[in-house]
Amino acid sequence: MKSLVPLLLVAFSLTAHAAPSPFETSPEAQTPFLGPPGDLFRDKATEWLDDAKKAILKGKSNMEKWFHDGREYIKQDGLLYEYVTHPTFTNYNLRVTEPKLCDTTVKQHSGYLDIAEDKHLFFWFFEARTAPEDAPLVLWLNGGPGCSSSTGLLFELGPCNIANEGKNVTSNPYSWTNHANVIFLDQPVNVGFSYADDGTTVSSSPVAGEDVYAFLELFLNRYPQYSKTPFHIAAESYGGTYAPNFASIIFKANKNLEAKPDPKLKHINLASIVLANGLTDPYIQMGSVADYACNGPFPVYDDPEGPQCQALRSKIPTCQRLIKACYNFNSRFTCVPAVAYCNSQLMGPLIQTGLNPYDVRRTCDRAEDKDGPLCYKQMQWIESWMNEPAIKTALGVDPSKHFASCNMEVNQAFTLNGDGMHNSALLLPELVDAGVRLLVYAGNADMMCNYMGNERWLGELQSKFLQEFQHAKAQPWKTAETGHTAGEFRSAGGDGHTAGNVTFVNVYKAGHMVPYDQPEAALDLFTRWIKDAPLA
Repeated sequence: MKSLVPLLLVAFSLTAHAAPSPFETSPEAQTPFLGPPGDLFRDKATEWLDDAKKAILKGKSNMEKWFHDGREYIKQDGLLYEYVTHPTFTNYNLRVTEPKLCDTTVKQHSGYLDIAEDKHLFFWFFEARTAPEDAPLVLWLNGGPGCSSSTGLLFELGPCNIANEGKNVTSNPYSWTNHANVIFLDQPVNVGFSYADDGTTVSSSPVAGEDVYAFLELFLNRYPQYSKTPFHIAAESYGGTYAPNFASIIFKANKNLEAKPDPKLKHINLASIVLANGLTDPYIQMGSVADYACNGPFPVYDDPEGPQCQALRSKIPTCQRLIKACYNFNSRFTCVPAVAYCNSQLMGPLIQTGLNPYDVRRTCDRAEDKDGPLCYKQMQWIESWMNEPAIKTALGVDPSKHFASCNMEVNQAFTLNGDGMHNSALLLPELVDAGVRLLVYAGNADMMCNYMGNERWLGELQSKFLQEFQHAKAQPWKTAETGHTAGEFRSAGGDGHTAGNVTFVNVYKAGHMVPYDQPEAALDLFTRWIKDAPLA
């Protein structure tokens, strides 16, 4: 049986829009299709590499570098990049280009963070549609481990949605880029367009976090205008493990910088962490599996006291005992058995029901010509679009590189390291007590990282807001645009005048990918959070 870890994972969203011709406007938006298919698109892509760039590249050898107007440039794989270095991070550099895809109304940057010349992380940045100079900077991370942030970009919260079997994209009116500058980062190496020259991969969240911090420093030094506003890390699914680790590294780097100022380094204004249907405290979250499956709002089994539910509950003590050993000894020899047992004995029977584990309101036919192995056929649409040579060229990607939405080898490396069974919640109290705000939200139809377990671990987080959060009663949350009751929330800190310091949101009628299932509600929640505005 294949590892079930990928099912904790992935952050996909779908587009519910029918696709008109590439020359029409979508009914939901006033902007035309962005990225026409076929030969027409390839012809237009050649225009983006204008005559000036062609002239610059002509005669240059591969990997040749030169200066122009105070900036350094490099030719690599026949593509032109600005080349960005930093004296403190001698093993890192950025290669940057400026695509005109997805949302041509905003400034974009894409390219690679090169690490020691053999590892390369792909990123794609979009400026905010509204007042980018004042908008916060957001780093969005998808889960997996091993799944590309482009799935979040094109399925959920990015400025465009994949459409028409991957032949084109439509404008997303509910994009989080409406009010935020957003970086979509493919990490670790070998995820999405990221790659390693020697095939090696990263297998732990703390190691991955060091590269992410270096990326942010190089990016913010090159584009200092984005360093002056608040910075938020938002991460989905396995991102519930990534984000606490990455935020902790940034937080400690900031403290070191305060103690020993360095004008070459940017203080990263870490304002908040947003965990979306995440895996953060496996001991508590695995302990909630039977409660959700048997007594949740969308019960998997008809009888909460029946044999299936009894069997499920009987496996939880062993699962939690193994996870506790992982917590205590923090080694792959104790953590890998926890991954293997809990996934096979708790999640395995639920997967075998034929339900979509990301949305138990739906069934899942895993055949390639049906829903696909991860229950969403639109995954193949993204791969079709991203693998168009013209798309790659515009993004600064070597056309010979192949894009895959998820890399199961990376997933397996993290699994065999036991990374997903660590208690990442332990990293959060220090940050929360220092003023870094924490939002945890979850769609109530998600079975993989269910809302019950997420609310429970947050209710035991040992921060100075613990008692207030434990005594906080759930309140209805209504969207500002339509007044629709989108869910309920509990919050501590802020005395009701802000979005809170520790906040949990249960999103109604949404699965693992909340921005796909409830786009208006997700944007409302995100916008209020980054503006620190009350949810009620």
